[in-house]
Amino acid sequence: MKGPNHTRLVGQLPTETTESTTVVPAVFTRLVWVLWLLSTGLLAARLTAGGPWDVAGVFVVDGLTLLMWVVVTFFSGIVHSYSRRYMAGSRDLTRFFTRVFAFTLAVMVLVAADHVVVFAAAWLAMGLVMADLIGYARDWPQAQAAATVARRYFLASTGLLVVAVAVLWNTTGAVTVSGLATAVDGGASTTVLVAAVALVLAAMVQSALLPFHTWLLSSMTAPTPASALMHAGFVNAGGILLVRFGPVVTVDPTLLLLVVVVGAASALGGKLAKSVQSDVKRQLGCSTVGQMGFMIMQVGLGFFGAAITHLILHGFYKAYLFLSSGEQVSRTAPAASRSGSETPGLVGTAVVLSTALVGGALFAILTGKGTSLDSGVLLALLVVLMTLQAARTVVGRTALPATVRYGAVPLVFLPAIAVYAAVYTAVTRLLADLAIVTAPLPLSVPVGVVVAAFVVTYVVTETGRYQHSQRLYVALLNATQPPKRTLLTKTEEYNEY
Repeated sequence: MKGPNHTRLVGQLPTETTESTTVVPAVFTRLVWVLWLLSTGLLAARLTAGGPWDVAGVFVVDGLTLLMWVVVTFFSGIVHSYSRRYMAGSRDLTRFFTRVFAFTLAVMVLVAADHVVVFAAAWLAMGLVMADLIGYARDWPQAQAAATVARRYFLASTGLLVVAVAVLWNTTGAVTVSGLATAVDGGASTTVLVAAVALVLAAMVQSALLPFHTWLLSSMTAPTPASALMHAGFVNAGGILLVRFGPVVTVDPTLLLLVVVVGAASALGGKLAKSVQSDVKRQLGCSTVGQMGFMIMQVGLGFFGAAITHLILHGFYKAYLFLSSGEQVSRTAPAASRSGSETPGLVGTAVVLSTALVGGALFAILTGKGTSLDSGVLLALLVVLMTLQAARTVVGRTALPATVRYGAVPLVFLPAIAVYAAVYTAVTRLLADLAIVTAPLPLSVPVGVVVAAFVVTYVVTETGRYQHSQRLYVALLNATQPPKRTLLTKTEEYNEY
């Protein structure tokens, strides 16, 4: 990737006679897999011995820490291993692997940090390293512009976090995350609400929620392995932040409802925006905006275990999609449009609806969420909607015989929901060391209005009725345009040869 007058970034792949002399990729790849093995061993020890481990108010290694260590080092190990081939021949190979490994360490420090200064420093370091990966191609003006955009957003996010921590410290005198949780103790004072709003905004920026999604859609200049790490790990930091500061975020039901609204807007906005994108990576970026919206919705509903489960499963899924995105690139001659899908008929609709409703009931029975009149009902409703979407897609596939499609939907989706419920339950138990794991949002008229609006909009989106509006199409296209200086408009700007 380079302009016509820039130095070539891609070189010859290593061979027996032209093998790269740097050992950095191999060393860091082995180190990160060692970290994964150590993290897995510590998690096993934690499950056996129980209780968190701490280092004098600086770090706390609890269930959330160990779980995220295992997940993050696994993702990083995959990215390191993949990059050894993908980035082979790059003249900045050492810098790339150094940044990826440094990002891994920053995330590991973040999820273990208890002192607010260490937490904020790790948050800042994580953002700056990711911005540098976005601008990896130093001779590519668009990449440098994208890195500048991302850096500004990440600095703003850090500033919001610092404001929140400073306000809480001034109010409570506590300098640790765990100490703040104890000191707040459900007191919804004005200063605590200010801190809570600042935390929510910081999480929105880091997770690329609307209207702070511009940095994510500008980041397509990053190498694909860095994009995988970004979408599978970096954007999840917003959820980790809100879970760690759970006692602050849950001080007021109105604030939780606003968090639900913010998450719902991003979930629907990301889904709509994805439909107007023409390239794979931008589609995946919009998908991430939507999925982070669902994660934040689960935080607003008061189920932190569900949010962590969502970000982990989304990380696995999105890392796979990015690392395999090259398989979707093809060049074909114009032909008649054949989508390979159809609108489900009466029988198909009955199969989809029944599977979704049974799936929601199964989730409620296995987890106990949705069996009482609180926001657990809404969590089960999210499961119904997600199952409805996926089952409708499968039933509409014309490549398979109708009997196979109709039979496979319940046989595949119901066991999958049971597995999801088991993972959710296991994750929730691992979070038992946190001050707050579950804080269901009370059902009320405003909550009902928000849910009704979300369901209606979701159904309209799923049925594709919005596609008849040219104004909406243009509005979505404009809303998802990154800054012009980060866009590539000519093949010569990125064609290496």
